[in-house]
Amino acid sequence: MIRDIIADYAKNVESELDILLGGKNDCCQKKIYESMRYSVDAGGKRLRPVIMLMFAKMFGLDSRHVMRFACALEMIHTYSLIHDDLPAMDNDDLRRGKPTNHKVFGEAMAILAGDGLLNFAAETVLEKGYNLPAERIIDAARELFNASGVSGMIGGQVIDIESEGKNVGIKELELLHRLKTGALIRAAGRIPAVLAAADREQLLAVTGYCENLGIAFQIQDDLLDVFGDSAELGKNIGSDEANGKVTYVTILGREGAEKLVDEYTDKAIACLEQFGNGALELTELARYLTKRRN
Repeated sequence: MIRDIIADYAKNVESELDILLGGKNDCCQKKIYESMRYSVDAGGKRLRPVIMLMFAKMFGLDSRHVMRFACALEMIHTYSLIHDDLPAMDNDDLRRGKPTNHKVFGEAMAILAGDGLLNFAAETVLEKGYNLPAERIIDAARELFNASGVSGMIGGQVIDIESEGKNVGIKELELLHRLKTGALIRAAGRIPAVLAAADREQLLAVTGYCENLGIAFQIQDDLLDVFGDSAELGKNIGSDEANGKVTYVTILGREGAEKLVDEYTDKAIACLEQFGNGALELTELARYLTKRRN
C-alpha cells in the first residue's frame, strides 16, 4: 500500500535528520538547536524527500547519494514554514497540530531557527564523502538553492504577499504556486535526475511530473483550507480567507477546483510513461495525494 511505502521512506529521512541534528544541545547555542529541532521534529508528510528518494530508486541510485539532499530539502521546507507562520507573514499559531515555533520560542528565535536550518542545509549537502563526480554534486546543489531562492520559493512568497487583497487571475495564481510550492517539489525530482546523469528527455519528463504534481498538491491544499478538518490537518482552516488570499477555490469553486486537481494529477502521471513500471511508486503517490485529507 502506498501509504506504507511513503511511511517507510519518511522514517528513513527522519532517522537521518535525527543524526544530523542530534547531539547539538550541549553547546552554547542550545536554544537555537532546540528551536530548529522543534519544527523539524513536528512531523509532516516529508513529501519532498519522499519524492526525491522515489526518483533515486527509479534511476537506480544508491539512497546514500541523495539522503543528504533529501534532508537538506526538508530543512529548507521547514524553515519556510517557520517564517511563513510569523506575525509578519500569515500569523498562524498552529502547525502540524502543535503551537508554531514563534509561539514557543518567540519571534526572534523563530527567525533565527529558520535562518539556521537554511544554512545547515547548505552545510549538509556540501560535506565530503560522495561517491559521485563533483560536478554532479555542484549541479544538484545549484538545483536545490535555485529552487529555494528568489527565482523559486522566495519569489513565490513575494508574489503571495503582494497579491493579498487583490483580484488575482488563474494564470497569476498558477505562477505563484509554481514558485512558492512547486519549486521545491521540482527540485525533489530534478536533483536525483542530475545525480544520475539523466538525459535531456528524462529530465524534461521528471520536471513535467513535478510541476504538475505541485499544482495538484496546492489546489488540494486550497480545498482542505476551506473544506478540511482542523484536527486532521493539524492547523487552523480558513487562514487563506482570513488573510484575503485568492485561491483556486475562490476562483473556481469546489467542483471546479476538484476537477482541476484530477487534470493536473493525470498530466503528472502521463509525464512518467517512458519510465514504465519503474515509476509505479511515483504514479501511486500522485493519486494518493489527490485524495489526501491532511
